Amino acid sequence: MLMNYYRQMDRSKIQFDFLVHRSEEGHYDREIAALGGKIYRMPQIRPGNYTPYFRKLDQFFREQTDYKVVHAHINENSSFVLKAAKKAGVPCRITHSHLSDLGIDIKLPFRLYARMAMKDNPSSYFACSRKAGEWLFGKRIAGSGKVVVLNNAVDVQQFSFDPAVREEIRSELAAGDRLVIGHIGRFNQQKNHDFLIDIFQAVHEKEPRSLLVLAGEGQLRPQIEAKIKRLGLGEHVRLLGVRNDVASLLQGMDLFLFPSLFEGLPVVLVEAQAAGLACVVSDAITAETDITGKLQFISLKQSAEQWAEKIVKGPRERTDTSAAMREKGYDTSTMAKWLSDYYMEQAAAVM
Repeated sequence: MLMNYYRQMDRSKIQFDFLVHRSEEGHYDREIAALGGKIYRMPQIRPGNYTPYFRKLDQFFREQTDYKVVHAHINENSSFVLKAAKKAGVPCRITHSHLSDLGIDIKLPFRLYARMAMKDNPSSYFACSRKAGEWLFGKRIAGSGKVVVLNNAVDVQQFSFDPAVREEIRSELAAGDRLVIGHIGRFNQQKNHDFLIDIFQAVHEKEPRSLLVLAGEGQLRPQIEAKIKRLGLGEHVRLLGVRNDVASLLQGMDLFLFPSLFEGLPVVLVEAQAAGLACVVSDAITAETDITGKLQFISLKQSAEQWAEKIVKGPRERTDTSAAMREKGYDTSTMAKWLSDYYMEQAAAVM
């Protein structure tokens, strides 16, 4: 989402620098450098590491004194970054919610602590959807009109259907005239790959020539690969790893499958709709995601066979959705200008 906006920014007026929580090179690091951005590295935020992490944050803002805007995208942990930014006198401090739930796990007490620490550290509240705003900021702030819903916009033109690109991708996948079901996402619990494979197995029993395409990496990939092998689906699943040609990859698909346990407003579903794909998604995802009428929602309480039935009998035709995407504010060509103007107005207002 950030890169979609960054690429479209007038960088003579607005430049992005990135404060990241990893030591290894990220997928966008080289592109960021080419666009003029800087990358600063911090240790991971984790229980037991809070005190040294807070010191590092304070040190960073003491040394980097030129920032007028800090836009934090790490959900409840944004509270720590914005507290340090406020202490350093940064005038515009935006906290941005990208999820609508995180479930209950061992980290829940620390998440609740971080959320309580938010207090008045932000000067602005952003969210990818109304539901995401309510989840992180609470009903009082969400109902006050303070939360700006910033659409997870994409470059709509980039996703326009191209028969030549479709043919090239399907050739790479050795897909022929098979039904190609696609999914793009990290191999983690949230994306629900285990159930996704169950769904595909049920689809494959109904349509033996179907093909599943999975793009992404993550800690659960070995587990999912083992399940694919155990079910005898190896010849019918393509694991592509991380791809930097998502717009092209979507051209080769016939349907997009997304059974996530929770989301905010996932960019990849915006991209899939921009590509004109029919999408079958879990009803745990906010209805705000359905920008074009291309999404078919189904409960995670339904069986894999019921999901497969919906896939096999549902619509698959590809349609031109570009007008709807632009009309509803999901094209970065217009939304990047809005965000740039917002940054400049907020920074100027306190000078």
